[in-house]
Amino acid sequence: MTTKDHKSLHKSRQWGAEKRLDPLPMMHAVPSTAKISFSRIAIVLTVLLWFTYFIYTVIRQFFEGPATFSFLLQSIIYLSIVTFLTLSSLLYLITRQGAFQRFKKHTRVPRAEIDRFFDKKHPSITVLIPSYDEEPEVIRKTLISAVLQEYPSLRAVLLLDNNPNPSNPDQQLKLNKSRKLIEDIDELFKEPRELLAKAFREFERKKTKRAYASLEQIRALSGHYAWAASWLNNLADEETIEDHVDLFFANQVLRELSKDLNLVSQALQTSALENAKLSKTRIKQLYMRLNWIFDFDIDVFERKGFASLSHESNKAMNLNSYIGLMGGAYRQLPSPDGPVLIRSRKVEANDLVIPDSDFVLTLDADSILLREYCLRLVYFLEQPDNAKVAVTQTPYSSFRGASTRIERLASATTDVQHILHQGMSYYGATFWVGANAIIRKKALEDICESEWIGGYEIKRYIQDRTVIEDTESSIDLTLHGWSLVNYPERLSYSATPPDFGSLIVQRRRWANGGLLILPKLWSHSRTRKRNNQPVLMPELMLRVNYMGSIAWASLGLVLLLAYPYNGRLLSPFVILAALPYFIAMASDLKYCGYKRSDVLRVYGFNLMLLPVNIAGVAKSIQQALTGKKIPFARTPKVKNRTLTPALYIIAPLLIIVFSLFTLYRDELSHNLGNAIFAGVNALLTLWAVTAFIGIKNSIVDLWRAFTNWLYIEVPVKLEQKDLAAQAIDWKSVLYHGNNDDSTKRKYVPEDELYGKV
Repeated sequence: MTTKDHKSLHKSRQWGAEKRLDPLPMMHAVPSTAKISFSRIAIVLTVLLWFTYFIYTVIRQFFEGPATFSFLLQSIIYLSIVTFLTLSSLLYLITRQGAFQRFKKHTRVPRAEIDRFFDKKHPSITVLIPSYDEEPEVIRKTLISAVLQEYPSLRAVLLLDNNPNPSNPDQQLKLNKSRKLIEDIDELFKEPRELLAKAFREFERKKTKRAYASLEQIRALSGHYAWAASWLNNLADEETIEDHVDLFFANQVLRELSKDLNLVSQALQTSALENAKLSKTRIKQLYMRLNWIFDFDIDVFERKGFASLSHESNKAMNLNSYIGLMGGAYRQLPSPDGPVLIRSRKVEANDLVIPDSDFVLTLDADSILLREYCLRLVYFLEQPDNAKVAVTQTPYSSFRGASTRIERLASATTDVQHILHQGMSYYGATFWVGANAIIRKKALEDICESEWIGGYEIKRYIQDRTVIEDTESSIDLTLHGWSLVNYPERLSYSATPPDFGSLIVQRRRWANGGLLILPKLWSHSRTRKRNNQPVLMPELMLRVNYMGSIAWASLGLVLLLAYPYNGRLLSPFVILAALPYFIAMASDLKYCGYKRSDVLRVYGFNLMLLPVNIAGVAKSIQQALTGKKIPFARTPKVKNRTLTPALYIIAPLLIIVFSLFTLYRDELSHNLGNAIFAGVNALLTLWAVTAFIGIKNSIVDLWRAFTNWLYIEVPVKLEQKDLAAQAIDWKSVLYHGNNDDSTKRKYVPEDELYGKV
């Protein structure tokens, strides 16, 4: 990247945004003995300080405090809130302790061992990239990162979920560009694919009895590696750099792979100079590696173009539709609702053939993989000890160099969550995180549910009952005896919302659904207990916390902010019990390349998101009561700023106002502890609103919200000549029979109405 590119990136950056552009290392740093020891001490201290608070404050107040029902009720509620919040803090500490244990034990498998394994065995993999209304440039980066995986027999399929026939010209143009990506990428890699395949064939053709490669063969291979490295480097130079994601793609996907290949070239050249002996088997493996990088199959599939597939608007059913077709050949028959797919027993020339595979990689269209993701994770799954592992993944990290303050802090919470997800695997409590994961196809078949709708079989491998489909499917897999494991390296990255409006959509979706899945977890626990495979307490507690902590933490904070509790209930022990959690989070933020002081910003950030989390929890309760699914809301990705709904601007302001009122009220009543708590909340929320939403943006969004209702959309009236040109939809009558859909009148062009039938 040139100096000019760096300057252009910094020009568009907000004050206080991310300065670091390089990602964290793939391998986690090995935690020191002191760090692990302090982590254990923090766990013990949290438990002891909560117990001390319970004995010396709450229990004592039952005997010495006011003997009133009001005080008794306050004590029970306050103790419950403190207990649940302390439990979440304790589980955070326990989870990070598990992560440290995994980082300490993890040893990277040498590349030669992986090459030796794949020399004899080629498990097939299909990369499925579900996309709905994504920008073509975003999809392109994801596709290239997928096809550049150093993996044999790789097939990548873009699952476009847009309306296949949009009326909006801009939407049609975007869809056409997305469809054309497949052809463009295939053509882009045609030259290296053909050249390197030819080189490999020439090497294979020269059969000799020698066990070792000649110096000429080593130098030839070195030249091919150098050429491939140069080709990738030139491709990186041609990339347009507009933001930190573009920079990451050019540097970490293209240039790092180029650097790796160039290093191998130099190693081969040096070995030739030293007259070293390299076996022909190893040379063959290195040739195969070059071919794996550039040899792939790529395709596009649009389920909404077929009437026989589910059109439910969520990512789960987009994936399910394609997975359900894998391993079959299908005839396309016409119908008034669009083509239908009928399974064909004998493959014919015009059939749609969808190959099956051993593994499926689901990858969000705004995510990027590093080059060895598939290779290392499939190698892990293929080990005998991991035969019952259904899903493995590297929980995604954030792209560094965020251009806004809110993206920087949201990225910080994402990177800390990466550590916690790694720790959950230590206790067997892994959850599938949907941005990326390699799934054993056999495991998906085990949890498949099917139903017949409109005469067509609809298969569900991934549950779509909630908008956090990966969480519920994790429970389904464990119920069938499978396990899930997070691979302890950083090999995947995903986009973080750059503004508050888009962040609201993402976090509200994350908060929605956990409560609905909890009953399934209890049922799962009882089933395993009956089968003499009881769920261990750490796993159970971590799973419950993962699905329910947003609900109880949000409710607890609201109750603490809203009600003037008796000052007798607040004790220094409450603050001390929370202190290990905040110190540990500050340490984790520093470990991830942020500032320790960001822990205060994260607290204010979470206060600002409190209404968003409550809205997500409320949607879960609404679905539980009505039985109606909550629509899947895609996180907006726009060049400019996403508008913030008025509710989520007003609510943080109310938190500030009410906290200041509480501060004033508690100051008058000499309730010093509650006054300090209210003052800190008011200060941090005010800072968060100012830094993350902005005063100007808040005013603009509120103005838009309160003036939009003044405008109404004028419906377009059909002209008389259009009404005259309507006719019965005869095709639907013959296909569906006599029902409302088939007898309704619709516009039919004159040439179709009076021309050939």
